[in-house]
Amino acid sequence: MHHYHHFQNFKTTGCIQTNQMYPSLNQPEKYSVDGHPGHDVPTSGYPNPMASSVQAVAPPYAASGLRPHAAAGKWSTNLCHCCDDPANCVITCFCPCITFGQIAEIVDRGSTTCAANGAAYGLLAMTGFACLYSCFYRSKLRGQYDLAEDPCVDCLVHFFCEACALCQEYRELKNRGFDMGIGWEVNVDRQKRGVMVPPVMGQSMTR
Repeated sequence: MHHYHHFQNFKTTGCIQTNQMYPSLNQPEKYSVDGHPGHDVPTSGYPNPMASSVQAVAPPYAASGLRPHAAAGKWSTNLCHCCDDPANCVITCFCPCITFGQIAEIVDRGSTTCAANGAAYGLLAMTGFACLYSCFYRSKLRGQYDLAEDPCVDCLVHFFCEACALCQEYRELKNRGFDMGIGWEVNVDRQKRGVMVPPVMGQSMTR
């Protein structure tokens, strides 16, 4: 009887050890995330072939480090707000070469004079091509202050609304602190001495 119980215990223990060493063919072998047997990771017990191949993907950053272009800035006054500066509006209507000469001297940063630019504009006005000359300075002004090409392309603005375009450009420089009646050199001298002309706030900006 004693030998029988000992044999039954040995048989039971041997079966358990055998089952642990050699899994049953009907029981699927369990795998870990790395694909090695012996770890109960998936609840289904079946290997996940995609788990070991999943890798962290870095976000697509720009390699050049350049930031996208910012939107172009707005003009301080609109094209048709000529009455914001009545004196300049009258001068531009009757003698646009004066307004253009003042604009061109500031935009050229003193490399040309108001008189020279105004004389060139007056000569071109006799041929009807003055708007092409002033259009170039509108584009140059926009480039210096990152202004939008508004309300349409520069050549069309000057071709159809020459006086309004000159008045707008004059007001833009004036609102940015330039004294348009003294020229580039004196404006620079004022800035060096710390004398700044406060920007003139037009009606469209104070509303």
